Amino acid sequence: MIAALTPGLIALGFCLAILPWLRLGSTAARLLMIAIVLLLMIRYFGWRLAFTVPPVGWTADFVVGALFLVVEAAALAASALSLLFLSRTTDRTPQVEANRLWLAEQDAPLVDVFICTYNEEVSILERTIVGATGMNYPNYRVWVLDDGGRRWLEELAGDLGCRYLARPDNKDAKAGNINHALRHVTGLVDPPDFISILDADFVPMPEFLARAMCLLRDPGLGVVQTPQHFINADPIQTNLAATKVWPDEQRFFFDILMPAKDAWGVAFCCGTSSVVRRSSLVKIGGFPTDSVTEDYLLTLRLKEIGARTVYLNERLTLGLAPEGLKEYITQRSRWCLGFMQIIRGRSGPFSRRSRLDFVDRLSLVEAFLSWTSTYVVKVFGLVVPSLYLLFGVKAVQADLFVLLGYFLPFYVWYSLTMAWISRGRSMAVMSDVAQYIALPAVLKAVATGLLKPRGHKFEVTAKGGDRNQGFIEWSLFRVYGSALVITLAGIAHAFVLHAQGDAIAYGGLALAWSLYNAVILTIICLVTIEQPRRRKAERFERTEPVLFSIGERSGIYRLADISITGARFVSDNPPPVGTAVHCTLRGRTVAALVVRRTGDGFAIRFDETHNARVDLIRAFYSGDYVTAFTGIRAAPLGKAIMMRIFG
Repeated sequence: MIAALTPGLIALGFCLAILPWLRLGSTAARLLMIAIVLLLMIRYFGWRLAFTVPPVGWTADFVVGALFLVVEAAALAASALSLLFLSRTTDRTPQVEANRLWLAEQDAPLVDVFICTYNEEVSILERTIVGATGMNYPNYRVWVLDDGGRRWLEELAGDLGCRYLARPDNKDAKAGNINHALRHVTGLVDPPDFISILDADFVPMPEFLARAMCLLRDPGLGVVQTPQHFINADPIQTNLAATKVWPDEQRFFFDILMPAKDAWGVAFCCGTSSVVRRSSLVKIGGFPTDSVTEDYLLTLRLKEIGARTVYLNERLTLGLAPEGLKEYITQRSRWCLGFMQIIRGRSGPFSRRSRLDFVDRLSLVEAFLSWTSTYVVKVFGLVVPSLYLLFGVKAVQADLFVLLGYFLPFYVWYSLTMAWISRGRSMAVMSDVAQYIALPAVLKAVATGLLKPRGHKFEVTAKGGDRNQGFIEWSLFRVYGSALVITLAGIAHAFVLHAQGDAIAYGGLALAWSLYNAVILTIICLVTIEQPRRRKAERFERTEPVLFSIGERSGIYRLADISITGARFVSDNPPPVGTAVHCTLRGRTVAALVVRRTGDGFAIRFDETHNARVDLIRAFYSGDYVTAFTGIRAAPLGKAIMMRIFG
């Protein structure tokens, strides 16, 4: 046993010894770590290919083993390509700072901000419109693009000082809505120079346009994309009660992967929170409509005319993450379907009609492998050990201790490298959980998109609604609950009910593998139990002094937590319940009412009049109440999961 673990322990010690000496922003340091990962990957897969494949023949052992080997090879290739792109990174903030004076010294280009909406509720749209009309940029217009034909929204847009535009049909969904507005503003006496896209639930912070526009000094840029940050927890965080110790699922993508893609020149538009050069957009005929992920395809079509996409990794908008598993899965399924449509279309990596360069095509291949082989190998990961324990099918003919000698060094180095590059945003167990949750829908989308790339309806990710009741997402629970039962049945069958020498001699790998699967499946089953969200508005812990005016008196109270509807303060001498107060938040005075005493102070509810809500929304979204994620806290994460299991 010690001999089997020794290579892994050596890799662990060596990795921990050199990482403190490496600078994360250094391409050379990244390449060193990644090169070692790739060498250990080749070492492992060479052994896997040479010594673990069953003898050739029409046997279940060989058929399953060969299929698994091919899929695993594709998944490893996907990992290798991902590591290649992660070997670089870029930060465009210094470029923004260098261009601020340039932007201030000229007449600011006109920007039309498009808020795309279909069926979102008033509380969501109000925040986005108020935030959009309060930006610190001197020359812009805000348009609400209503694809739902709602009269109340037209009135709301008028009340909040922005323009309203609807169309007679919903052809081509979001892309069609944007293109309709693009034709409208292009025909105006004063057409805009740039178009900014906001989803209905993404509130821009005051500096959004001013910061993004600084990069568009370069006439070769077609798109500036900024990251998506969220004010609420995603369903994995919520259902595991791990909001404070685990990041939302998109943090790795926006904080780590997109800056790396940008360094290679293959960053892409993600729809919302972006600014697009109108002349380039008009030149390609508007947003493409031959994929439900029109944003990614936009970057490819712009690239074909020489207009690049760059990524500004600054938190400049705040939106809503999917609030339930159904919405989470719908979103991932749409992304996957849209990407498969791109693969099958004229801008795909193997298309002869495409004018994309090699790196763009390689990036598309990497994404394709990530959407396909990475998920298919997860299916084999569940099936292969159970096939052996229940039916004796030896798809991988290896002793556990021998495998550890080859696999463990690669796994340790890869895991620590990813944790280092991602600055604590990557953990293998939770990555597996997130992938398994989306797996059935993703595989369906892969097949659908590749076999029938045309004629698919754009599935909107629902936001808002009543989340007060807990429930079980039965479609997923049945799949993974059954997989958990089968996994445990396999262990019991091979090592308890029918324990034999052969199973004990060769079953160590299957046993360890099955125990890991059981842990993952247990966590997934917990995630499928949707937890109620009692509060309509997210509440954030803060600690800062706030100036209060109570009648003729004024005083300072310390803020404990805040949401867009109310706040809690710490005080030994709180004002009486029912007292009308005014508090100053981020330079804005907001009216409120003391609604209750708490154990250490009091709570207020903000005034809901029109002017008060406008001031409050702008104060809330101009501050740093929504704190950025800094890293995984592994021990508290484990504790949170244990409390969900036994609590």
